[in-house]
Amino acid sequence: MVDPIRIANCSGFYGDRLSAAREMVEGGPIDVLTGDWLAELTMLILARTRLKHPGGGYARSFVTQMEQVMGTCLDRGIKVVANAGGLDPDHCAQAVADVADRLGLAPRIAYVNGDDLLGRLVKLAASGYGLTHFESGEPFVSGSLLTANAYLGAFGIVEALDMGADIVITGRVTDAAVVCGPAAWHHRWARDDYDALAGAVVAGHLVECGAQVTGGNYSFFTEIDDLTHVGFPWVEVASDGSCVVGKHDGTGGEVSIGTVTSQLLYEIAGPRYFGPDVTARFDTIHLEQVGPDRVGVSGVRGEAPPASLKVATNELGGFRQDLHIALTGLDIEQKARVVEAAFWDACPYAPGDFERVTTRLSRTDKVDPETNDEAVALWHLTLRDRDEAKVGRAVANAGVEIALATIPGYFGVGTAPGAATPFGVYRPALVAASVVPQYVTMLGGETRVVDSLAPSASAAALEQPSPVDPAAPVVAGPTTRVALGRLVATRSGDKGGHANLGVFARDERVWNWLDGFLTTERLAELLPETSALVVDRYRLANLWALNFFIHDLLEEGVAASSRLDKQAKGLGEWLRSRLVEVPVDLVGS
Repeated sequence: MVDPIRIANCSGFYGDRLSAAREMVEGGPIDVLTGDWLAELTMLILARTRLKHPGGGYARSFVTQMEQVMGTCLDRGIKVVANAGGLDPDHCAQAVADVADRLGLAPRIAYVNGDDLLGRLVKLAASGYGLTHFESGEPFVSGSLLTANAYLGAFGIVEALDMGADIVITGRVTDAAVVCGPAAWHHRWARDDYDALAGAVVAGHLVECGAQVTGGNYSFFTEIDDLTHVGFPWVEVASDGSCVVGKHDGTGGEVSIGTVTSQLLYEIAGPRYFGPDVTARFDTIHLEQVGPDRVGVSGVRGEAPPASLKVATNELGGFRQDLHIALTGLDIEQKARVVEAAFWDACPYAPGDFERVTTRLSRTDKVDPETNDEAVALWHLTLRDRDEAKVGRAVANAGVEIALATIPGYFGVGTAPGAATPFGVYRPALVAASVVPQYVTMLGGETRVVDSLAPSASAAALEQPSPVDPAAPVVAGPTTRVALGRLVATRSGDKGGHANLGVFARDERVWNWLDGFLTTERLAELLPETSALVVDRYRLANLWALNFFIHDLLEEGVAASSRLDKQAKGLGEWLRSRLVEVPVDLVGS
């Protein structure tokens, strides 16, 4: 039996800790160094970068990290697999090669592309393989897209490693593929070894966000001794797909069933986790604390993947103007009404002239405030339109010129209003996997083609189990009113224009109560902003967890959202802060 392969992460997003690559290479033994740079928003950012700098649509911080660790990786035989290539993996590969040449090194560098469909959309539609909407299945109207990238799987990476690559740079692959690929290559898995592949996908999902699995963004953070400099994670993936999650000894943070469960619940929908290589069943995962900062993950079952690939598209949605006005002290509601009326009187346009107008009053003020900040509430206004001039300087001036003529204590928050700001709209789509091959190129050498269609892929494999929402049980015995977060942990995040909210218990008695208590109806009571939205509730009893998938909370995605928390990162902590009636005998569990 082949030994497990230890795969380390050094990036959870574009902008993550620059020193993490060096820390992972020098801090302990690893076989592969990976990272994730490509959030949905990042693709839009890279597209705008590429418009200004052709060929520059990749993560430049990765190139800097390679300059720091490339020599050591080559000396120790550490492979590097990264999706930092973004929109231009070939240019990223060349940039790394230029660094290597300057350092006197000669790594074998491969890049994987084929994900970029932007130039193929017309031909795909003409041949009957046009994009369809991710949820409705209706034909996808491409409009004026800036990006259209299919989520590729792990086997292009496997091919690159088979070709002898020391460094593999990809475009838009799934976040988990940079872990699943090296694991499949090391263990020589077949494309229908679905249980093993599913285990590796779960391993990849656990470490794809870097320090989020080692104590970062963890509800029970007060239990962790050192959050000053949290260590990044690694996974040791065995031949059957099971793994151990850990971090280098002596580093900050924590690896526990709690931190691992939190990350398992991050940005998911139902129990089926769809991918281009396998569908992983999150309702089969078993966790075990196998040592200090070591959690075993086993039992993951896999199913055939869908016959289609998810496609992330971004387009210019138009322009926006955001105003944030402080309302201080007494009569907050009346002040908000006066400011709003005065703004529209000064504005050269009426509310109906804009494509979208969003107003929100945030009651951040306190009764009997001890500081000036505690006396302040905020009135937010967001105007959106495709006409840049309409939401430009004239609108901004309307917010300025009423400053001395309306309410007492008027002042703006944030940067002064000015020119309109462009924003992007994210829309997910589907494309047949059979028409999206992966191209694996050794820099300066040959190119090989890898089929993206898995052998048993099913057109009907995009179905989740039906959401479950049981009737709330009658609680016997005395209760007490406490914050929900004293009993449970949460993890939340964005899924395009939707949001997910995972909630889990660490005690079976608490789980049994939580499962009956937290229905979608109860969630709407506790989080009123969700009450008018469609919410799916999924049970993951194996993790003592619930996952709520909240449709359209983030409007057209992160870049377009008018919410203060555009990525729903704090949604779970808001839920934990709500006071609820809890059986007395559970408090302290």
